[in-house]
Amino acid sequence: MIRVGVVGGTGRMGREVCRTVEEAPDLALAAIIDPAVEGHSLPDDWMPGVGSRAVVSSSVEGLADAGVDVAVDFTVADAARRTLPWLAEHGVHAVVGTTGLGPEDLASLRRVFSDGRANAVVSPNFAIGAVLLMRFCELAAPFMDGAEVVELHHDAKRDAPSGTALRTAERIAAAREHAGASAFLDHTTELALDGARGGSGPGGVRVHSVRLPGLVAHEEVMFGALGQSLTLRHDSYDRRSFMPGVLLAIRRVGDLPGVTLGLDALLGI
Repeated sequence: MIRVGVVGGTGRMGREVCRTVEEAPDLALAAIIDPAVEGHSLPDDWMPGVGSRAVVSSSVEGLADAGVDVAVDFTVADAARRTLPWLAEHGVHAVVGTTGLGPEDLASLRRVFSDGRANAVVSPNFAIGAVLLMRFCELAAPFMDGAEVVELHHDAKRDAPSGTALRTAERIAAAREHAGASAFLDHTTELALDGARGGSGPGGVRVHSVRLPGLVAHEEVMFGALGQSLTLRHDSYDRRSFMPGVLLAIRRVGDLPGVTLGLDALLGI
């Protein structure tokens, strides 16, 4: 039985993780950690029957009190920068879905998770379909003449562009470089509105962010070449779409030394 703690457990994603862990026969929801927790009580609108045996705390120290094996972190980047080194120091494996962590953060995580006491899986997106989309983009990138990424999320998302969009652009650029293809060029010279062409990502891949009520998490990648186009799209309509990937990471993180970026290695792709 793997004892799981959820950091950011009262947030939208955190609640879904708590529910999913509670329902898994081989997992135990041992701790719910969130700064919003008052005392050791869950919110009044908490899900009935979920976490009744869990340690509830506003402090990450509650993970130690609960004897947690794996901590799932769905918080914000500033909080994760404090939590993740604590997990490494205390020998607690980490599954990280928090976005907004940059290359310097990942380099820091590789250092703190390098002594073998704890491992980490860090993924910009735990939806299996999104992982496949990024892999398909790598296959297409060397053969097309242009690519643009459009990511669409709910209006409460704080960071833009999304971690998935940035990772997609990085992988497209890396695939082209590996194949000896040049970076994409943008021939736009006049902008009627600043930012109309989105952000310039790695390898000249343009990245656009949409924030609207009613959306959850969506990404569309458009490739163009002479006389043709190729569009790849993934849609998450419900946060449950991320749960199979989260469960996979919880069950596998203990066997993956150091820091694993993305779910590709876990899926064998």
